[in-house]
Amino acid sequence: MAKEIDLIVESRETSGTSNARRMRHAGMVPAVIYGAAKETLNLAIDHNQLLRKLANESFLNSILTIKIGNQEEAVLIKDIQIHPSKKQVMHLDLQRVKSDVVIRVSIPLQFINEDQSDGVKLEGGTVTALMNEVEVSCLPKDLPEKLEVDVSNLKLDDMLYLEDIELPEGVELPQLTQDEPANDPIVAIRLLRIQEEIEETIDDVEGEEGEEGEEGEDSGEATTEGAASDGDTKDNKEEG
Repeated sequence: MAKEIDLIVESRETSGTSNARRMRHAGMVPAVIYGAAKETLNLAIDHNQLLRKLANESFLNSILTIKIGNQEEAVLIKDIQIHPSKKQVMHLDLQRVKSDVVIRVSIPLQFINEDQSDGVKLEGGTVTALMNEVEVSCLPKDLPEKLEVDVSNLKLDDMLYLEDIELPEGVELPQLTQDEPANDPIVAIRLLRIQEEIEETIDDVEGEEGEEGEEGEDSGEATTEGAASDGDTKDNKEEG
């Protein structure tokens, strides 16, 4: 089975700001490829081709195969620069990968089974992501597109941590294997601040209504007593 080509790129000899500007006007994206003890090359990539690929959210975190002339390279996107106000890719950094060399890549976290969590369905909480991605280390063949995290057992104010992530075989979290591991929280079930404010407002309103009801009852009693007193006075005058 033929290997799928993710990007077809062109080699370019010139570099510099003015050349990069001309390339962008011509619908091309300046790029560079480096690593694996090979020379650094300047490249050009068709902008429309790249945008179509970027529509797939896993594209930025996957091992890609690019074709430069008759040569193929396995690469990772190490940096991508996007125009601050346009839908335009300004520059791309590609790093070569070797099948027998461990790589470190940041990949997205996906929280699943939110609707089964007691903290959400029974206690009114919301799944609050404290991390959206995490760095993993593995061989290129073991690189996952994403890591799923099951939150179905979480109650209100519960948290999950890095060590709670179920990792595929061959994948490690550098933050947990370093000399001083950082077992940071990744997700929690919390009441949103706006929810808390609404609940406080409802409690205040109910409290005020209760106080008004008590005052009304007291006023009614006073009025009745007053009416009775007036009646007694009238009867006394008639008798006199």
